[in-house]
Order: sequence, then C-alpha cells, then structure tokens
Amino acid sequence: MFGATGLRVAALYTTLFALSVVALGIVTLFSIRQALSEQFDARIRSESAALVQEYRSEGVHGVIDAIREHDSTPGALDFGLQGPDGRPLAGRLGAARTAAGWSLQHDGPRSGEAIRMFSVALPNGYKLMVGDEEERVEALDGAVVRGFGVALAGVVILGVAGGYALSRDVHRRLAAISGTAEAIIDGDLARRVPVRGSDDDLDRLALTFNRMLDRIAGLMESLRQVSSDVAHDLRTPLTRLRQRLEAGLADPRDRGAALEGALSDLDSILDTFAALLRIAQIESGARRAAFRPCDLAALALTVTEAFAPSAEDNHQSLGLIAEGPVWVDGDAELLTQMLVNLVENALRHAGPRARITVTAVRLGRAPVLSVKDDGPGVPEADRERLFDRFYRLERSRSTPGSGLGLALVAAVAKLHGAEVALLSAEPGLEARVSFPEAA
Repeated sequence: MFGATGLRVAALYTTLFALSVVALGIVTLFSIRQALSEQFDARIRSESAALVQEYRSEGVHGVIDAIREHDSTPGALDFGLQGPDGRPLAGRLGAARTAAGWSLQHDGPRSGEAIRMFSVALPNGYKLMVGDEEERVEALDGAVVRGFGVALAGVVILGVAGGYALSRDVHRRLAAISGTAEAIIDGDLARRVPVRGSDDDLDRLALTFNRMLDRIAGLMESLRQVSSDVAHDLRTPLTRLRQRLEAGLADPRDRGAALEGALSDLDSILDTFAALLRIAQIESGARRAAFRPCDLAALALTVTEAFAPSAEDNHQSLGLIAEGPVWVDGDAELLTQMLVNLVENALRHAGPRARITVTAVRLGRAPVLSVKDDGPGVPEADRERLFDRFYRLERSRSTPGSGLGLALVAAVAKLHGAEVALLSAEPGLEARVSFPEAA
C-alpha cells in the first residue's frame, strides 16, 4: 500500500526517536554516575572527618568503639584502623595497605569486591581508612541502563506505529490529490481535492490546488464564452459585409458605396479583434513590467480636457473633482484607456443634457477613480453582466460599439488589484474603481 516515500517517512520517524532516546540515555547515565560518585565521596569524607574528630576527643579507643558500632550497622561504610606498626586494630579495612588519600582496592574484605577508599594519617602513627563498594554505583548504572532500554523499546514500538499511521495518512491524502488530477485529465473539471480542515501543509496545498483549478475552470469557461460571443456578434457584420459586396457585384453603379460600407464593416471587425487581443494581453499580466507611480488626478484632468468638446457637442457637461495628486502603482497607458472607456460609455448612454463628473480622490488611504452621470442608469440585475465580453443592453444595440469597453475596464482594474463596480447614482450610474490602500 505504501510507496518508497511512506516507508522512508516511517523509517526516519522511528530512527530519529530512537537516536534521541539513546542520546538522552547516555547523557543521563553519565550525569547520574557523576552525581552518585560525588555523593559517595562526600559521604566518605564526612565519615572520615567525624572519626578524626572522635580521635582528637576520645583517643584511639573512641575510634575503635565507633568503628565497631558502624560495622554492626547494615548498609554502613567500610572502616579500618591500623596501629603505628601497621597492625589492624579495628574494621574490615584494617588490613588494607594503601597510601594516604584516595585509592581503589580490588581485593575488598567481602569476596574481593572493589572498594573506593580514603586514607587519613592520624597523630602518633595511626592510620584511618574509610571506603565504600564501587558495586553500588555500578548497580545504579545497570538500573538506569535497563530503564532506558525499556524506554528505547517503547519508543521504537511507538515510532513504528506512529510512522505507519503518518505514512498511511500522507499516502491517503496524496492519493486524493493524485486521483483529482487524474479525474481532471479525464475531463471532469468540476472535481476538487478534499480538504480536511486541519490547516496543515497538505490542507494548504489542497486549497492552493483547488484555487488553481477554479482559475483554470474560469479561464476555460471564459474561453468558451468568448468563442460563442465572437461567433454570435461577428455574424451580423460579416453577413452585412457579404450583402454589401454582393450588391456591389450585382449593380456596378452602387459599387463605390458598397466598397465604402464594406471597409467600414471591416474596420469594425478589426476593432473588435484588436480589443479582444488587448484584453487578452492585459489578463496575461505581461503589462506589469511597465508599472510606475501614476497620478490618477493628472490622468483624470487630461481625459476630461480631451472629452470636454465632445460633451459640449452633445449638449452635456463634463466636470472634474480631484484632490491633489492621487498616486497608484500602475501602467499609465492602461489606466488612461480605462478612464477613456468609462467616459465614452457615460457620454454615449447618459443622454443629452446629462451631467457627467470624473472624480479622482483618496478615501482614507485607498485611491478611488469614478465616473458618474445623472442619466437613465442601468437595472441592478444587469450591472454585473455589463463587464462580460460582448454583453450589451437592448437599448444599446442601436449605438456604435462592440460590448468590449467595460470588459477592458474590468481587465485593467484586475491587473492593478483594484475592484470595479457599477453603482446607482440616484439618478444615473456611477462606475467606481477602488484601488488597494497605498503603502
């Protein structure tokens, strides 16, 4: 059931835990051994100092009595006292031959066990020996080793079980991702990777994968819609072009007018394709390389001055509201084209004697660019669809245009990370583009 990755994860999981326990055991063993050795040495020194004090206060007989009392106590240290001539006077270590200070005797009084011994020279040639069995430290070492051995076995068992569970879980979730990819390859574009909701790395990978699939599905639907819209919207001008050419062929006297009309139709078709190509270029993100700081107020002033004569000819008023420089990071040419499309849309559909206002301001830290008119407006149900390619209201069918102006506006806004919306101006319509807050 598991591939090489799952097995490697399980093995690595177990090995790391086992090595951690071994390292901890070694450090603990040396620390305990050191602490016990220091504790035993301190006890030996303490008993030795007490007997030296006993010698000073009670003499040799007091030391002998104290050693005999210690020898009769279970678990006590080993003691020894030698006379000036080296004869043993008291204690199990009385016959030991050792110099003053610390030493290790391997022929102890009980079955030859190793004894760690501290010897002290007393006045008048007497020698005092105090010691303890090394076997006690070794016994504690063995207990520690056995304890960590049991812990190591437990960690290995738990590690194998945990590694198995982890690799099984990873395998199952990766299999879900692989199965989704295979289903999409087979044509099921609605398939998505299941998300557990644990917010771990695999969940975040699944969410990213699903967002990518949503984007791909949106692009595929957009491509299908564009293909359908292009076929539908170009059928009329192409049919009209054919009729003009046929009329010119049928009646040579109308050939000039027919050719002139045909050229007009061809220009309209070429404009439509140019707009589609421009939208595709914008949506690809290739124009991000041209991003520079741009002043929306300056762009609005330029566009307003350029369209003021057209507004006068239509008996409309075109005004500007701008508050100083309003900086955004973007492509000045595309932003200008976006504003031109919005102003042209307002001039074309707001009607005669309409008041049109271009606004470039900052709301808080967010730059906002808007075009507002007091014309008939647009029904709320149609506002979102106006950003679709080739979509036009029924009353707009008699006016020039291809239905791509607002689609280009939406593409430019998206490229700049802005949100574009059509709002009711009561009366009229407001096209508002809200840019991200300035850094």
